[in-house]
Amino acid sequence: MSHNDDKVLVVLGTRPEAIKLAGIIRELGPNGAVVHTGQHYDENMWDRVLGDLAGVKVTDHIGIGGRSRGEQIGLATQELTRYLLQHPCRAVVVQGDTNSTLAGGLAASATGTPLVHVEAGLRSHDRAMPEEVNRILVDQIADLCCTPLSANSFQLRREGVEDERILVTGNTLLDAMGALLPSEQERAALLSELDLVDGQYVLSTVHRAGTVDDEQRLTRLVEALAALAEQTTVVIPMHPHTAKNIETWGLGDKLGKVRTIEPLPPKSFIGLEAGAALLVSDSGGVQEEACLFRRPLLVVRDSTERPELLETDESGFPWCRLLGDLDPVTEMTRAWADALVWREALAERALPYPEHSASAAIVAEIERRWPHHHHAH
Repeated sequence: MSHNDDKVLVVLGTRPEAIKLAGIIRELGPNGAVVHTGQHYDENMWDRVLGDLAGVKVTDHIGIGGRSRGEQIGLATQELTRYLLQHPCRAVVVQGDTNSTLAGGLAASATGTPLVHVEAGLRSHDRAMPEEVNRILVDQIADLCCTPLSANSFQLRREGVEDERILVTGNTLLDAMGALLPSEQERAALLSELDLVDGQYVLSTVHRAGTVDDEQRLTRLVEALAALAEQTTVVIPMHPHTAKNIETWGLGDKLGKVRTIEPLPPKSFIGLEAGAALLVSDSGGVQEEACLFRRPLLVVRDSTERPELLETDESGFPWCRLLGDLDPVTEMTRAWADALVWREALAERALPYPEHSASAAIVAEIERRWPHHHHAH
């Protein structure tokens, strides 16, 4: 049995988690171990993520990709439990709301390892979303819930989470942005390579099961994006799962003038976000990134776990709009018509997130609660 009990285990399985945890992994340095569950199973996608996240080394890898939700959670819980029994750790850190997040939480609980949940207390109040169920469960079993905003802490208290388990830390995305923001030269090269003009294109991503596994919904979105592509350039970095469903349901022809490209590494994707006139996405992380870059966003979902971003200021514009059950063609057309004025309104607005390093605050709190023990040799 290896003596690993001085390490803090970071569990992740998807791109957004890797980006949100990169700062924490860097802060932990040699005191951290990283296990990747393989939830995003596209090798190409994953290798390119790690290339951009300097200092993030994966210690171990489990392959749960391409399975159903229940199988992913079960298999990852089993493997992570086995890992923790072989390599006891001081604490386990999970982030957000994926199946990997829940599996890491269950494995920590099963082995009596302190559990830290980064980005706790987010709620869409929509239990039909598997992500909502994952979040609620992990917050209930976490020993430390790190919330981005005090509103998230308030939500946890309403659910009976004790004060001593809650800490407002801010948003770890801000730490990652420093490492991931491409230089102006890199961004210019990327735009010319993709034949795009800065500030004159729409960037769209759709990957959530609730969006892409529903044939009718995916069809309506594809048709709406095609209609928008008649007015302006629309680019979609195509997630492997989305591509598969578009092919299965024969929607390829309906894309019209929409430009589909391969999934991009984080740095390139962020570079494209920063220069888009409008974003259309069902991603949670994109909601925050759009906010940081002050770019208008239409969230193509029924609900959001970040309601603070829907609040309007005196300009009448929110950080992002929620599609809900409105007509996608109408709403995308309206968002595009508003994009310029909307962007000007956002340029003036104060960010909802605190500016300090959330990653440093989280690691400091882990060290305070579960300190590093030096073994006598």
